Amino acid sequence: METRDRIHEKRLLVVDDAPEIRALVRAVLEDEGYTNLAFAAGHAEALAEFQRVSPEFALLDVMLPDGDGFSLARQLRAMDPNLPVMFLTAKDRPEDRLSGLTLGADDYLVKPFLPQELTLRIGAILRRCYPQDAGSNSLALASCTVDLDNAEVHRADGSTAQLTAKELSLLEALARNAGRIVTIDALCEELWGPACFGYENSLMTHVRRLREKIEADPSHPESLVTVKGLGYRLNARKRP
Repeated sequence: METRDRIHEKRLLVVDDAPEIRALVRAVLEDEGYTNLAFAAGHAEALAEFQRVSPEFALLDVMLPDGDGFSLARQLRAMDPNLPVMFLTAKDRPEDRLSGLTLGADDYLVKPFLPQELTLRIGAILRRCYPQDAGSNSLALASCTVDLDNAEVHRADGSTAQLTAKELSLLEALARNAGRIVTIDALCEELWGPACFGYENSLMTHVRRLREKIEADPSHPESLVTVKGLGYRLNARKRP
């Protein structure tokens, strides 16, 4: 999968003592295009990884076997005061959220979480903290403008819709080939990788939901059109 901008090259440190969570986060972030990932199960390992990779973002579990994520955040921030920090935790009490935000955390996401929400929140933090590395991308469509950097659809009536990670990936794949047909197979591989056999119905579902956000009349699309038997074409122009 192609990276969308330089934020996908940022070094991310993920700290969670649950192997299944680390595996899930790795899969989600790699699928989104992040390439520099480091993982740790606790304080000591996290500090060692920090020294090794000098991360530019930290995703920290609050409940760790050798202390909590709040104290770890203090230690990391002591070494890098500008480090963006996001807490990922099963603790959803208001006082826990307040503790994290009081520390200056950039965000706080409660388990269980939607993979798309995780990637959108991380992307938003990175683009805010590293604006020079975030591309300025927007698409002008028939009835709306799409801010690709923030995954937002701005409609002519003034309303705004948020794109999911898959919808954004789909739209960007079409935008890179604006005015040309992109085959169903190519889009499936873009969204799910080489082992994407049998995802055609899922693709159709994402296309339908995307049309509901970007088309004035999803039943008669002007921007995302079907080319029968081949795939889809996006009628759009890129704005600098």
